[in-house]
Amino acid sequence: MDVITADEKAKIQGKLDTLIANRPVITDRIAEARALGDLKENAEYHAAREQQGMDEAEIRRLEERLSKAQVVDTTKTADGVVFIGSTVKLCEEGDDEIETYRLVGESSDDGGDEDIIEVTATSPMGEALMKARVGEVVRVNAPRGVKRFEILEII
Repeated sequence: MDVITADEKAKIQGKLDTLIANRPVITDRIAEARALGDLKENAEYHAAREQQGMDEAEIRRLEERLSKAQVVDTTKTADGVVFIGSTVKLCEEGDDEIETYRLVGESSDDGGDEDIIEVTATSPMGEALMKARVGEVVRVNAPRGVKRFEILEII
């Protein structure tokens, strides 16, 4: 089961709606390319069919994801506890630099706030942060070894 915020669900639904709305455009491209003649050497036809296949696969993936997703009500999470949708300020032990992380169900890749690092709940950092509290030191099993971060603030 996938746990996501309401905003993340809306973004996924938006992507799905865009892909579904684009179906007639791809169908028209295929028809136009087919009308050009020989399908064996018709690059436009093959490109349109390939795009159609990728779009349909993405539609199925997004529909399945939405059907299995559980939307978290971020207004009902306990105060002082990190949960999906929380933004936290962390400091790695032995380092004075403070970094800001947001725990998300799905990485948005939208290039939003450059100062906030998105981590999914299923990542090593996300698993360590989940249900942690301000003042705790969490242990993250990173690919390059174990790191420890102190939770300074939940925004």
